[in-house]
Amino acid sequence: MKLVFLLIVLVVYVSVLISGEEYKSQYDDMDVDEILRSKRLLKNYVDCLLDKGGCPPPARELKDHLDDALKTECMKCTEKQKSVGTKVINFMIENQPDLFSTLQEKYDPEGIYMAKWKARKESKKTEEEVQS
Repeated sequence: MKLVFLLIVLVVYVSVLISGEEYKSQYDDMDVDEILRSKRLLKNYVDCLLDKGGCPPPARELKDHLDDALKTECMKCTEKQKSVGTKVINFMIENQPDLFSTLQEKYDPEGIYMAKWKARKESKKTEEEVQS
């Protein structure tokens, strides 16, 4: 009986790992501010995402999951990944609009995901104003 229970637990554990409940969090503690401050590092990440250059491991991880994250509204993202994603999007829109437009052309040519993101951002801003 114990063996059956252990097998069931193992199967459940493996199926959770395979289904990918969340994206890997191994890069969650990376200093994203360092990347955003450095034109060279930022260019490396953008070039990776645009298939124009090599990919540092964290950029490869991002690239591998970016389409899925956009389609599912980051459903598998950790809270840290969601927070960093919002920070990066805000930074790119405000400081690197040309690069952001190029990325948007590739990953969101119809503007579907950006429209959802803007709506969520406005909704969150409204909620914060109501709570104040």
